[in-house]
Amino acid sequence: MENQVSSKSIIVNTGIQFGAAGVLVSVASYAMGAHLDPHWSVQVISVAMLVGFLVFGIKKFKTANGGFLTFGQAVKVGVGISVLAALVSVVYNYIFTSFIEPDFMNQLIEVQNQKWVEQGMTEEQIEASNAMMEGFQSPLLSSAVGIIASAFFGFVVSAIAGAILKKSPEEQY
Repeated sequence: MENQVSSKSIIVNTGIQFGAAGVLVSVASYAMGAHLDPHWSVQVISVAMLVGFLVFGIKKFKTANGGFLTFGQAVKVGVGISVLAALVSVVYNYIFTSFIEPDFMNQLIEVQNQKWVEQGMTEEQIEASNAMMEGFQSPLLSSAVGIIASAFFGFVVSAIAGAILKKSPEEQY
């Protein structure tokens, strides 16, 4: 396999496309007024996009590589796409929470508090939960957690796709 293609362009192009698609889903959710309490279908769409874009990127790399793909290459491409898409999402979230909807976190906490009241939580329990949530409101921390989570889920999906799609020159004969 001395003629290996570079995965960089595939990772960059597919990662930006995946990130842009995620931003479009977020914008649509915001436009419909469902950004504070999204419908379950938004999560289904997000998972389908994760699997779809990663498998698409891995298959694109396999095609560009003459039909050959190692498990490691699949994981590298998939995690790269996921991390780049997460970076696009981090930039969008920063813009959204800083300029478009600066009061977003307070609104989100209020919606969550209302759900907890409906579930029968006491005022003390809600206050304790809010105090715990305050530690996670740092933009830097939430961005880091988002990127790490994206890398993890990208790894899982890529590992499964890589195990299914892998093909070495030795397997050709």
